[in-house]
Amino acid sequence: MSERREACVFCDIVRGTVPATIVLEDGLVIALLDLRQANPGHVLVIPREHIPDIRSASDAIAAVINVTVARVARAVSSVFPNDGLSIWHSIGEGGNQEVPHLHYHVHPRLIGDGLLDVYPTPPALPPRETLEQWGATLRERLAKGVD
Repeated sequence: MSERREACVFCDIVRGTVPATIVLEDGLVIALLDLRQANPGHVLVIPREHIPDIRSASDAIAAVINVTVARVARAVSSVFPNDGLSIWHSIGEGGNQEVPHLHYHVHPRLIGDGLLDVYPTPPALPPRETLEQWGATLRERLAKGVD
């Protein structure tokens, strides 16, 4: 396991020193029920290795996590009442990341549940020219391999 932050509850779960209801695990990832269940079936998918967020994950770990998220989403959708699912990963303080260990939420959603209201006010609609400029900047960065 790579260097971990002090008091990382997910690292403690991986070590088995904190109890968790694990629903799926392999050598790289663990899926477990979140302690907070706004709607029944809220599952977290975490890597065993301490990785702060998706930006620090290798392509191999990112791929395994996303395959696991897809498997868990199918299972949650078939077992728990839902009108859809939300899948999210928060990064850093500005993204409201509560545990600095990479994790994805797979959350059953019900119409009108009010969870995850993404935009507190209607978001800006930049002009097409601005979007094209931003797109060009991102394409250039990705072409340089700085991703």
